[in-house]
Amino acid sequence: MLKQTDLLSLNKGDAVDHFLIVRKCELRMSKANKQFLALELADKTLSVNSNMFESFEEIYSKIKVGDIVKVKGTIEDYQGSPQIKVKSINPAKFSDDVSHIDFLAKSKRNLQEMKEEFAKRCEIISNVKLKLLMKSIFTDENFEKFSMSPAGKSWHHSYIHGLLEHTLEIVKICDLMCDFHPEINRDLLICGAMLHDYGKIEELGFETGFEYTDKGKLIGHIVISAMLVEEKIKEIKDFPDDLKNCLVHLILSHQGKLEYASPVVPKTLEAITLYQADELSAKVNAYKNALALEMKSESKWTKFISLAETDLYNHRLRSENEMKINESLFD
Repeated sequence: MLKQTDLLSLNKGDAVDHFLIVRKCELRMSKANKQFLALELADKTLSVNSNMFESFEEIYSKIKVGDIVKVKGTIEDYQGSPQIKVKSINPAKFSDDVSHIDFLAKSKRNLQEMKEEFAKRCEIISNVKLKLLMKSIFTDENFEKFSMSPAGKSWHHSYIHGLLEHTLEIVKICDLMCDFHPEINRDLLICGAMLHDYGKIEELGFETGFEYTDKGKLIGHIVISAMLVEEKIKEIKDFPDDLKNCLVHLILSHQGKLEYASPVVPKTLEAITLYQADELSAKVNAYKNALALEMKSESKWTKFISLAETDLYNHRLRSENEMKINESLFD
């Protein structure tokens, strides 16, 4: 396990002597028509920009995106955001004993507890056909990959085990709504919740960072999930057509609107429930993380967040103990 101070805990003027992963490395032209090197360097807590205007040619020739590098420099502030003033960058050596997993954030929840929670919820599905379908999809090998995967590249649950954590949150929300509204088909909704983002295990790669795969870019997780469910249902004898159509509809409509990449809008009680549960889980997680990144700021407002279409207000009065807890958010 890599032991070094998290970037998130560093302040302006602090020294950087860190192993970091290269998230971006590209040549650009300044407004003065001068070439410079734009870098994005990250640990598991924060990605920080660094622009080099001089003596960058050798660095550009020996590092690339995905590389682990040893960086020395200083934290500076640029328009309210931290940057690294780089003194030196060198590729990590084999003897440095660091790996890419050291630079990927992980869920704070206990993995084994989440796995057991998911398995127990599958076991109480009462519809025989749906239960068979879930077992055929969540085999040991597939469930292991599902458990490792992030739920997003950067917006929400964008960390190892994030997909499992996000799915369990939605399942709990959906179960609660079924308690409130017995007209909802609980088995159908819960299976839809468990399967709605399943395609992300093929959409997102996480070998060196969270990036979209070729299949993910060309097809997308919604269609990948729907195609898989259709394929697996064909293997189950006498699976009702209406049940199949309603389940596939849950997957296809779970992002709610055509402009949000859903092929169809929610048209069943279960579908509208899943859409709203997905929204609640995703946005609370994303907003919580956005606030966490601003905890050291003297302002109670975050910067404008384009995906949220607003800045966010943090009204909590934080004690020193709360600050210490937050500093370990991305451990």
